[in-house]
Amino acid sequence: MVAGVLVTQLAASAIWASQLRAKSQVEAESAAQYMAHSAAGAIRFFRSLPPAYRLLIIQQLREMGGTRFFVNLNHAYVPIEQIAPHPLAQSVIDTIGTALRKDLPNSPGFRLAFGRPDRLVVAEHDVRLEDLPNTWVQHVLLLKPDPAPILVIQTEIEPGNWLYMAALMPNPYFLDSSDPFAWDRLMPQALSLAVVLLLCLLVVRSITRPLAALSEAAAKLGQGHDEEVQPLPETGSREFINTARAFSAMRERIARYIEDRDRLFISISHDLRTPITRLKLRAELLDDEALRNEFEEDLDELDMMVKGALQCVKDSDIHENPTEIKLDALLGRMVRSAQLAGHTVAFEPSGVTVRAKPLALKRALGNLLDNALYYGARAEIDVAREADAVLIRLRDHGPGVPEDALGSLFDPYVRLAHGREQNDGGMGLGLGIARSVIEAHGGRLELANHPEGGLVASVRLPA
Repeated sequence: MVAGVLVTQLAASAIWASQLRAKSQVEAESAAQYMAHSAAGAIRFFRSLPPAYRLLIIQQLREMGGTRFFVNLNHAYVPIEQIAPHPLAQSVIDTIGTALRKDLPNSPGFRLAFGRPDRLVVAEHDVRLEDLPNTWVQHVLLLKPDPAPILVIQTEIEPGNWLYMAALMPNPYFLDSSDPFAWDRLMPQALSLAVVLLLCLLVVRSITRPLAALSEAAAKLGQGHDEEVQPLPETGSREFINTARAFSAMRERIARYIEDRDRLFISISHDLRTPITRLKLRAELLDDEALRNEFEEDLDELDMMVKGALQCVKDSDIHENPTEIKLDALLGRMVRSAQLAGHTVAFEPSGVTVRAKPLALKRALGNLLDNALYYGARAEIDVAREADAVLIRLRDHGPGVPEDALGSLFDPYVRLAHGREQNDGGMGLGLGIARSVIEAHGGRLELANHPEGGLVASVRLPA
């Protein structure tokens, strides 16, 4: 938006500057024509006078004041220190010169220049304008408070006599008024641009602030922190109010769904426990031992599936407050417990901490470590800090997993042949639970085969 406003302002300023220059050029040429005709009339008048009367007329003009030109007679051309080159000033000089040569075709020539009042020489022997009496020039030339450029026309009316005429343009400050980038014009534009950008910033902030709250609420809801989500204010634009209401309704539906899911599984557990127990008692009454054993195995499997489903629900929905966790202490206790059970686990302390739910993270990492110890001869754990994450890698030294089966390991009840041989009591829920917990922390769990053998579980948590 800022770039668009700036480009628009620059384009509008460029168009306005072009129009201003064109308008100033037309006005300056018209004024130059007027000045040329006035100067031609004055030159004719002084040429028509006898030489003895010219000084008398000039003296009378000085005493009268209010005339168009300041006039003086010199015996030679008086050099003029000109102002800095300016295209518009040169255009005026060219226009006046052309008009004078057209009005006075028999004149020997004209010398035209724009000079500054404070450095303007008006007579021979370096007599300057500031040396003259104030009454001679105060009604003809503009000297104070802001001196304007003075147009000087010199022509030889007869050999040895030069007529010196000085005057202001109809618009004395025509050079300044033609500059679109003058400070007094740039300042209002800069102030208006600053005000527009400030208003744009306030408007954009008012629009994006509710969107930031919506984004934060969606992130917390996605990470399972529904209890931390504050109700979204229903203020702002009509579109945001509708979005906030839709988000609140979605949040309530998700909360009801989770509550219904928990009640459903608890009800299933309660309702199935009694018939399973009755079936086990009735199976004991069977005389056929082989049939009785088959019934008992099926019932044990059914009981295990129900308990596994409940465990999956409870383990992935742990209500804790996040806190700072020292990974060396957490992983160290897990490693010592594994070593006491006779397993070989390599671990080097790293001094890294992470903010997470302690029990949930321990269960997730514990599931990964248990898998590594079940399916590999030994395990290795290392922790590293990355730019914006903490990386925890658990590697086992087992046979690894076929590449085409890596994507299905997180599905419930999925177990490969090697896993069933090593741990026939498992249900294939550990990896799914671990991934749910880690994703609820804003992290990511990835599985990959190690180049030297075995499976590597990489856990990335926000730093």
